[in-house]
Amino acid sequence: MSFTIAIIGRPNVGKSTLFNRLVGQKLALVDDEPGVTRDRREGEARLGDLAFTVIDTAGLDEGRKGSLTARMQEQTEAAIGLADALMFVIDARAGLTPTDRAFADFARRANKPVVLIANKAEGKHGELGAMESYALGLGDPVEVSAEHGEGMGELYDALRKLMPEPADEEVTDEDIDAEEGGLQRPIRVAIVGRPNAGKSTLINHLLGEERLLTSPEAGTTRDSISVEVKWKEREFRIFDTAGLRRRSRIEEKLEKLSVADALRAVRFAEVVVLMLDAQNRFEEQDLRIADLIEREGRAIVIAVNKWDLVEAKPGQITALRRDADHWLPQVAGAPIVAVSGLMGEGIDRLMAAIVEAYAIWNKRVPTAALNRWFEQAVDANPPPAVSGRRLKLNYITQTKARPPSFVLFCSRADAVPQSYLRYLVNSMREVFGLPGTPIRITLREKANPFAHKRKRLS
Repeated sequence: MSFTIAIIGRPNVGKSTLFNRLVGQKLALVDDEPGVTRDRREGEARLGDLAFTVIDTAGLDEGRKGSLTARMQEQTEAAIGLADALMFVIDARAGLTPTDRAFADFARRANKPVVLIANKAEGKHGELGAMESYALGLGDPVEVSAEHGEGMGELYDALRKLMPEPADEEVTDEDIDAEEGGLQRPIRVAIVGRPNAGKSTLINHLLGEERLLTSPEAGTTRDSISVEVKWKEREFRIFDTAGLRRRSRIEEKLEKLSVADALRAVRFAEVVVLMLDAQNRFEEQDLRIADLIEREGRAIVIAVNKWDLVEAKPGQITALRRDADHWLPQVAGAPIVAVSGLMGEGIDRLMAAIVEAYAIWNKRVPTAALNRWFEQAVDANPPPAVSGRRLKLNYITQTKARPPSFVLFCSRADAVPQSYLRYLVNSMREVFGLPGTPIRITLREKANPFAHKRKRLS
């Protein structure tokens, strides 16, 4: 089990900047506005030869019971409970505040080793604030600048004293067999959709705990938070993302950062679950998000959430399937699952659909079978003549999976109509069992063996 350290402190002291510095990536959103971080975010940190898990938390702040602020603090308290040690961060430029003193007592009561970090300690004002921090009674402060990477050597020394010596791991026969057998790594899944579609509620039900903040207020989730989920012996890394609104409605800088983080989660995912609101499904923004997923080449599963609020009528799932194929022809046949994240309905069907979509996304078609189908498809519906000249389609081959991608060799590649390519894609979906997944066909002109002779004659 990895040594775990939680970064705590009042809002806007630089906790997320320090988190990003330790994990070596800009995973957590950073902005001058206080309270950007709401959920707790975990990452694998390295500092010199030290490797540990670090948890970024919401700023410690007081809020009335049941409020969003209070629930943010509950997430922070949960992170403290999971941690082996704490990094208590203060803003050295601002100096000590009454809130720092109150939460220093809170950190002390946690009965965990605490490293006091005076962040933003560069310059004369930073030095004075760091000196003030001795009054907290948490030991010598480690003066750092998380933004500029200063003081990391001193932080290494402080953490080295807390962390156990790494044990020599004995490699067993079971480890070797597992490595040779090729262990399945987690499937990366991004949950996306419009604000307040119920993405975080669904993930919390999968985890069986209130891991992610939920609220009736749209826009509660800001960072793309990843969590590990195990379902029927299969592991998943699921990314909860901020709600995606139309670009014209995004005004605040912070929301722009959240949306960029969500889009990055889509690009790094393997399967993307597009979550629709059952009472307002297939709105324009839903269609735009689906189009984005298809352009990025990710496997797609459509989840219609809040199904418990829909009046039960016969034939509703069939109608959903028909609507999905009508509005989203670019991913025709994509699995569509009715779920209720709040009640836990349809979760098993959703997870099964994710596994199936992932398998289709990885599918390879044998070249012989592919060209038998190709010959039959072209004979049944030959390509149209362009400018009085017949198009010649020679053969097709699959170049890669993830998503299934093919190269079609032909004459006059620029003249092949898009409508004919759509015909080939739809036929391929039906014959080879590729529903819903994006399919790429690249046209390539076959080299003309007589081209050089023509040049000589001219």
